[in-house]
Amino acid sequence: MKLTKEEISWILYDCGNSAYSIIITTAIFPIYFTSMASAGGATGASATAWWNYGNALATFIIVVLSPILGTIADYKNFKKRFFTFFASLGIGFTAFLAVIPQENWQILMILYVLTVAGFAGANIFYDAFLVDVSEDDNMDKVSSSGFAFGYISSVIPFILCIFLINFSGLDVILMTKLSFVITALWWGLFTLPMIKNVHQKHYIEREPKPVVNSFKRIFATFRNIRKYKVIAIFLLAYFFYIDGVDTIIRNAAVFGEQIGLDTTGLMIALLLTQIVAFPCAILYGMLAKKFTARNMIIFGIFTYFVVCLMAYRMKTIWDFALLGFMIASAQGGIQALSRSYFAKIVPKKNSNEFFGFYNILGKFAAIMGPILIGTITLITGDIRKAVMSLILLFGIGLILILRLPKEPERVEKI
Repeated sequence: MKLTKEEISWILYDCGNSAYSIIITTAIFPIYFTSMASAGGATGASATAWWNYGNALATFIIVVLSPILGTIADYKNFKKRFFTFFASLGIGFTAFLAVIPQENWQILMILYVLTVAGFAGANIFYDAFLVDVSEDDNMDKVSSSGFAFGYISSVIPFILCIFLINFSGLDVILMTKLSFVITALWWGLFTLPMIKNVHQKHYIEREPKPVVNSFKRIFATFRNIRKYKVIAIFLLAYFFYIDGVDTIIRNAAVFGEQIGLDTTGLMIALLLTQIVAFPCAILYGMLAKKFTARNMIIFGIFTYFVVCLMAYRMKTIWDFALLGFMIASAQGGIQALSRSYFAKIVPKKNSNEFFGFYNILGKFAAIMGPILIGTITLITGDIRKAVMSLILLFGIGLILILRLPKEPERVEKI
């Protein structure tokens, strides 16, 4: 099925914010922050802990805001406004990371928290727009294409940043800061088609006291949660397995650095994972047609079991590269099909409300994982043991996802 203008514009936003994911969340900024914190007097283990605690704080902010913003955004013409605000927040503060002196690592973390809030907040509404831009039978393809083209397009700014930092011969700190500006510009450029061409088609008509009525809708949904059995089981499963996925993504570079791998080698290995992730995310979308999205999510969870076992024994850059390949083969697919599976079962007119819950559990889970990694690393001094603890989260998620139907039906708002 040919992609529409709206679907292409929606996919392009993934191309923009994926640069933030690889450069700020995964690769360059984590190494920059932990090195600045260490230079400021923090030990390697405590720098890793602060990195994870900062991620936990940013996620907590989104957890608090998600249900309120999600329900309000279901009203006509609100979804685009909220999306634009949070995307602008994330883009603006990503650029501001470049102006903070490296010795002020505490302020650097505060600004990073604001970038995460903007990135995650925009994604609430971006994900919910999937029901507006695509029909049910094309959602797996569109969602997977978003992640896939996001991975491959983010290779361009990532390569540029790697070159500037490692091979240009210019000041490394200055070039690292310039990479934050490049990220913001790239993200902003690919946000424009989304703002221009994507519109809210499914909505609730505006009414008096929208905030009060939004809270009433939240409480009504909780009261009727047993009647949304498939949605409830999926969200609980998602809570556990996506926690493991997000925690591994956020700690990949820090993990490699803490076990003594070369920074340049780390960057190249992470670059290769972006390239590998492109066809794998597309493949997950294609295989979902034959094996169902549920079964492909299960396959992705099994892949992460293997990742945790491999991480415990990792020693060389080649081990890290193989680990990156395994992560890349599954992370885009499992996230894309989770998004499309959920979009197929929620009421379209209340998509923001339900995607608010989706992001609550996804982001609240991302509080638990980083705290778990940070605490175990502080206690044991070995991040390998911390990564092994994530097997428990994937196991619980797997048990729950097995209870879901292979071909779900959309639930209407009660």
